[in-house]
Amino acid sequence: MATPMELVRKMYAAFGSGDIAAILVNVADEVDWEFVGPPTLAYAGRRRTRDDVAAFFADIPKADQIHMFEPREFIDGGTHVTVLGWEQSTALDTKKEFSSEWVHVFTFKNDKVTRWRGFFNTAARYPV
Repeated sequence: MATPMELVRKMYAAFGSGDIAAILVNVADEVDWEFVGPPTLAYAGRRRTRDDVAAFFADIPKADQIHMFEPREFIDGGTHVTVLGWEQSTALDTKKEFSSEWVHVFTFKNDKVTRWRGFFNTAARYPV
């Protein structure tokens, strides 16, 4: 049986190779998944089911073209794993390139993600 840390590392490897199905098998049927951001950002908001999480991943390339996505630090908290990272992307609505540090926080129960929060500097994506 894999630890939450091992599962999270596998999920990022799957994201890097575009294997969203490999991520979804680690998500509970009922989940509290939220990317914190403005409602104008397609992938922002709360998702409650595995199908909703699949829609989250489908919405990302509709809003942003990711050029570089780097998980840089994995913090093991037992049933909680926090990942600090960085990305460089282009916002498709404005055609502006941006970069931002990000934070993802995973909570596991019975070897499945039951809660996830994602944050990045949305001001970098929406410059004034």
